Amino acid sequence: MGVSFGRVPIDLRSLDELDSLASSAGYQPVERLVCRRDRPDAALSVGSGKAEEIDALVESCGADAVIFDNLLSPVQQRNLNRLLGVPVLDRTDLILDIFAQRARSNEGKLQVELARIEHQLTRLVRGWTHLERQRGGIGQRGGPGEKQIELDRRMLDTKARQLRSRLEKLEKQRRTRRRSRDRREAFTVSLVGYTNAGKSTLFNLLTGAGTYAADQLFATLDTLTRRLRLPSGDEVVISDTVGFVRDLPHQLVEAFRATLEETAQADLLLHVVDASAPDRDEQVEQVDKVLAEIGADTVPTVVVLNKIDQVGLPAEAQRGPCGSISRVSLSAVTGEGIQALRDALVERIAARRASSETTEGESFHPDFASVAENKCHFSSSPYDERV
Repeated sequence: MGVSFGRVPIDLRSLDELDSLASSAGYQPVERLVCRRDRPDAALSVGSGKAEEIDALVESCGADAVIFDNLLSPVQQRNLNRLLGVPVLDRTDLILDIFAQRARSNEGKLQVELARIEHQLTRLVRGWTHLERQRGGIGQRGGPGEKQIELDRRMLDTKARQLRSRLEKLEKQRRTRRRSRDRREAFTVSLVGYTNAGKSTLFNLLTGAGTYAADQLFATLDTLTRRLRLPSGDEVVISDTVGFVRDLPHQLVEAFRATLEETAQADLLLHVVDASAPDRDEQVEQVDKVLAEIGADTVPTVVVLNKIDQVGLPAEAQRGPCGSISRVSLSAVTGEGIQALRDALVERIAARRASSETTEGESFHPDFASVAENKCHFSSSPYDERV
């Protein structure tokens, strides 16, 4: 269900992505409905007439759920649930559901559970039909006690604190491993990009890790790190990170912040872009938005245009204003153009080594910030050219 408010046009590409998200969550989309309103209805978001139309469509199609592309308030979601008689989800619910299904590592499961609890805390109003005030005291003359919703909120708050405590312990372990890598001066690379851009496939091609990769949104969530030895003999620590999506729920960004901040500590980002996506430029903007939010927007970046086999583009490497490779076109499926990416990694390692050798009496900072600040910013220019 797509709803456009005001003069904003209906974004059919966002609805196409919603269909893909629903399929990834295990739903089978059967009908699509769009409408336009001046402003959201406080009770139902879409108004009573459109809600009745949705109800009739649900009954005729035998639908088991209704998914809205826009965010619903707790009251709107509760009222729609009662009116339609089937579960009603918005985009945030759907993405949280996918993350809950796909998380495999212990840390990933904790992060997703924390995000779901924080989301649920704002929606207790729709989860109970017995939120009357409980009676306290002994016998039948006790005065009014706490409301059930207050008890439930305190229970969820307690659970959230426990999850944060466990995640903090895991973060300390990660910082210990990071310090160990820093002492060895390992060159660290993080794969970032929109979901289903081909990050895991490229990760497997580079490292031979054999991690799960599929043509679906959020096929993998857990961060995976492997060592890669380049033909030059240099070693690289490369990490595959969670993919991004437009309107990524704030709760997920907060829950995954500790993991995502590993990206901000990397020496180099490989921004994997789906060259075949019609909304490629918008996907790049969404990724840049999240990178800025986690403080990774200053890390040097090489743009990797993936899936050139689907659009008939040649494999090539383009150099930025500093002479280093700033953009690579390749296919992670066929391997075409992968050597140019390896060459880009060798160049960046050599640049870091040269910067370290020429800095006398100063400690080297592994995030490559000095090179980015004193020479150029590698992540700005590659997006200006369209494929």
